[in-house]
Amino acid sequence: MLPLMRLADGAASPAPDSLRERVVLVTGATGGLGRAVALAAAAAGATMVLLGRKVRPLERLYDEIEALGAPKPAIYPMDLAGATPKDFADLAAGIERGCGRLDGIVHAAAHFDTLQPFEQQTAEEWTRAQQVNLHAPALLTQACLPLLRRAGDAAIVFVFDDVERVGKAFWGGYGVAKHALAGLASILHQETESSSVRTHALLPGPMRTALRRAAYYGENTLIHPEPAYAAAAAVWLLGRDGAALRGKALDLRQPA
Repeated sequence: MLPLMRLADGAASPAPDSLRERVVLVTGATGGLGRAVALAAAAAGATMVLLGRKVRPLERLYDEIEALGAPKPAIYPMDLAGATPKDFADLAAGIERGCGRLDGIVHAAAHFDTLQPFEQQTAEEWTRAQQVNLHAPALLTQACLPLLRRAGDAAIVFVFDDVERVGKAFWGGYGVAKHALAGLASILHQETESSSVRTHALLPGPMRTALRRAAYYGENTLIHPEPAYAAAAAVWLLGRDGAALRGKALDLRQPA
C-alpha cells in the first residue's frame, strides 16, 4: 500500500502557474471535490478536461473557468456507472485529438448510496459501487497511460478514504471498492516508478460534500471545511513539486 505522509501546514500549496501548459482530466468534475479541483487546477494554468454525468452542470463549470481567464476547458459527459472499456478508449482518443497531450488525472468521482447491512445491499447497488469507485478509475487510467507516458512529467492522483473507517460494518460495496483502490494505486506505482508517470493518492479529512452528508446524515456538515483545501493539495501533487511525494498518499486528516 502507498505509505501515508503528512506535510506541514501550507507545504502542499501550489505555486501560481504551476500547471501552465499542462492538460489535466478530472472525473466527477461537478461534485464537491472534483469541482474544487477543476477550479484550482484551471487557476494554476491547466487546460482542464471536465468529466461528469450531466451536461448542464458541466457547462456551468465551463463558464466559471472561462471567467477566471484560464485556458478554455473541454467538457466530456460520461456516466461512469455504465461506462465500458471502449468508452474509456474513446475518451483517451478524444483527449489526444482535442488537446494533443495529457499530463494528469485526478480521480475525484465517487458513488455512495447509504450505510446499510451487507445482506440488504442489492446486487445493483453493489455493482454500481464497484464500477464507479474501482473499475472506472482502473480502466480509465489504463486507457490513458500511453498518452500520459508521452508527457515529460505526468501524475495520477487517486482519492482515498480512511480504510479503517470504511472497513467497518455497513459500508458495503463502497468500503470494499476503496480498499481495492488502495491496492490498485500501490500496484500502479510499482509498475511506473521508473517512468515519467507518477502515482499519488490524496486522503482528505471530512469535507462539506454530498457524500459526507449521505454517510453522516445526522451530522451538521457545515462544521467541516469546503473541499478547496484538498483541491489545492491535489493541484500541488499534479505539479513538479509533487514529485517529492511520488508513490505516497498525502494525508490531510487532522491528527487525533
